[in-house]
Amino acid sequence: QVQLVESGGGLVQPGGSLSLSCAASGSIGGIGAMSWFRQAPGKGRTFIATITGGGRTTYLDSLKGRVIISRDSANNTVALEMNSLKPEDTAVYYCYARIASSSTFTWSDYWGRGTQVTVSS
Repeated sequence: QVQLVESGGGLVQPGGSLSLSCAASGSIGGIGAMSWFRQAPGKGRTFIATITGGGRTTYLDSLKGRVIISRDSANNTVALEMNSLKPEDTAVYYCYARIASSSTFTWSDYWGRGTQVTVSS
């Protein structure tokens, strides 16, 4: 079994910063891309950023300059730093990873359960 668990969400004032973390655990043979998505109330899940196993990053254009994605491959974690937060950043933030099973080495997509980020004064 493989699990992704996010942490670091909470209430932040407009203009503030927040760091999210996601840890993968379980029967992991390898991890490919790791990404962050978010889902605002009443809207669909949208892409924020991704980082490959080699460290190459891609960001949603509208969030470039306000978010940074990073990963610690030794510890199977991915982080997202966000700054200059706005009320419209309020959403549930989800971690995603492409992971190979250590027993079968088949690749599958995994999602965390999400962590709530609320930007409000």
